[in-house]
Amino acid sequence: MPFLKGRAAMRRTMRYLESKPLFLKDEVRVLTVHYNNGQPASKGAYDFVFWHLPQLQYCNPRVQIVTFKNLTPSPFFQFYFGNGEKMLVDLDSVPRDAIMSHLQNTICKSSAIMAKAWKELQAKDNQANFGYSCSRWCICEMPGQVPCSGVVELPKEMRGKYRVSKKEEKEL
Repeated sequence: MPFLKGRAAMRRTMRYLESKPLFLKDEVRVLTVHYNNGQPASKGAYDFVFWHLPQLQYCNPRVQIVTFKNLTPSPFFQFYFGNGEKMLVDLDSVPRDAIMSHLQNTICKSSAIMAKAWKELQAKDNQANFGYSCSRWCICEMPGQVPCSGVVELPKEMRGKYRVSKKEEKEL
């Protein structure tokens, strides 16, 4: 498979992209990454871009992510928010794991917020859902469905016993 050839092909698998999700806050619109290739102070930023930027892009499709290489004396992230504000994160001589934990603590959504959002997404009112935690208890409450046999008696043509007895009468 040519997709899994090349340097660190594991980065391009779905399992890897979903393994460490970094969901940025909704206010973030643009993320710029500035670093230099081959500079010891930019090693952590380079590793972060190499290993975690695909995950960041996968989890945040509405955030524009731009990388600038070899244009700055020291590495940094710059976040642009929807209200026009900016935030700088200095990455000078910081390892990639420290960058990852710093982003999770400052600019990413917390696990409690993500759990709440996931729960709301699951509980979203869907007409196909019925039961205990849904707006409808039974499918018979949907228009066009057969009503519950406990409330309204089914027509004889729709009952199994009636159809079987009709077949037996025709055979005799």
